[in-house]
Amino acid sequence: MAWSFTSDKLIYLQIAERITLSVLSGEYKSGEQIPSVRQLAIEAAVNPNTVQHAFSELEKEGLIVSKGTIGRYVTDNTDIIESCRKKTAEQTIKSFVKSTRNLGLSNDEIITMLREELT
Repeated sequence: MAWSFTSDKLIYLQIAERITLSVLSGEYKSGEQIPSVRQLAIEAAVNPNTVQHAFSELEKEGLIVSKGTIGRYVTDNTDIIESCRKKTAEQTIKSFVKSTRNLGLSNDEIITMLREELT
């Protein structure tokens, strides 16, 4: 089944985010080969060039590495993965705080809600 995409962000960035989350969640493990451009293009129902663009972005970040003709792999550098995990978590938290503040909640109310959710 084709992936669903939103119109607020370029598709290749959404693909890159999805792969990133797959790495950070452990679906794709450190050092493990990821699906090929062709495989992901078919799965996502997008042009292979779009997936290639997403892979290029992830390679720039160091999250995946190309091993020539044998494919692409999740980096075995766990520091890069942890740095990406922290960056992603910080972005998620900032978005959450901004959204809850836009609802008129105070810091104390936000913290109380977080504590309740974490228990």
